[in-house]
Amino acid sequence: MPNILVVGGAGYIGSHMVKQLAQAGHSVVVFDNLSTGFRDMAAYGELIEGDLANTELLERLFTQYAFDGVMHFAACSLVGESVINPGKYYQNNVSNTLNLLETMVRHHVKRFIFSSTAATFGEPHYVPIDEAHPQCPINPYGSSKLMVERLLQDYHAAYGVNSVCLRYFNACGADPDGELGECHDPETHLIPLILQAASGRRDSITVFGRDYPTEDGTCVRDYIHIEDLCSAHALALEALIKGTQEGALGYNLGNGQGYSVQQVIDAVKAVVAEDGCKLVVEEGDRRAGDPARLVADAALAKKELGWLPRYADLPMIIRHAWAWEKKMSGY
Repeated sequence: MPNILVVGGAGYIGSHMVKQLAQAGHSVVVFDNLSTGFRDMAAYGELIEGDLANTELLERLFTQYAFDGVMHFAACSLVGESVINPGKYYQNNVSNTLNLLETMVRHHVKRFIFSSTAATFGEPHYVPIDEAHPQCPINPYGSSKLMVERLLQDYHAAYGVNSVCLRYFNACGADPDGELGECHDPETHLIPLILQAASGRRDSITVFGRDYPTEDGTCVRDYIHIEDLCSAHALALEALIKGTQEGALGYNLGNGQGYSVQQVIDAVKAVVAEDGCKLVVEEGDRRAGDPARLVADAALAKKELGWLPRYADLPMIIRHAWAWEKKMSGY
């Protein structure tokens, strides 16, 4: 079976990906600096602690192992931080990825799956957002990801590196088996923030603005279960290995179904009420740069990769995330 390098495989998305790959019979090596990942989250792969800035370590890694493909999840991903500290984002997300690509080329590894983001699109011109939508990022995080997407086009043209960029909208949920889930510090994602308020790990959840041009005045987002997200990566890798997809390709990933902040809060309330939990909701002002509505058009991924989400139901997503939160909080 193929031997796959998963960079950032000890983090939220990477760890779920490693488990899926291992269960499919792949041999997996995890490369992670553990700055935001956790050693015990990489239980399904061989963990090598290291940073993409260390080119000598990368060289030794690719000399020791014969990789059939590389998956890259090791990005800095906080929009607000990227505005305050753009250098960190261009260094880690662009320069370090360039180190990885250069090492791949030297060792003739030509299959690359890249964790990209809907932030490459910036303010939406229309919704749902398809692959033809202009990519005009409005923050350094989105810009750094778009730079890598363009790097991959050049690396295909020059070196024959075949790649797939997968642009996420809102990754959420947890491993249905309860082994893995979100462990961000600080946590910035809506669903785990609400669940932490329900479990008592935080006092309340804040709604930032109720005057958006949406049905209930709160922002609308497209939530995709982590398992569905990873299944799209697995299909993309399979297509590269089989040779059915070549080039520098990009796909949007989402359920195509938007839920407002208030709808998510209501759905969480219904799930946690079964455990006798209550939720304190506070009101806040709008945050700068929050679009009213972000929803994906994932038709192309379904058509070309054969991808089909299995966990599109919001209450199911929340139940999986709530089981993980109870485990983490001891509720």
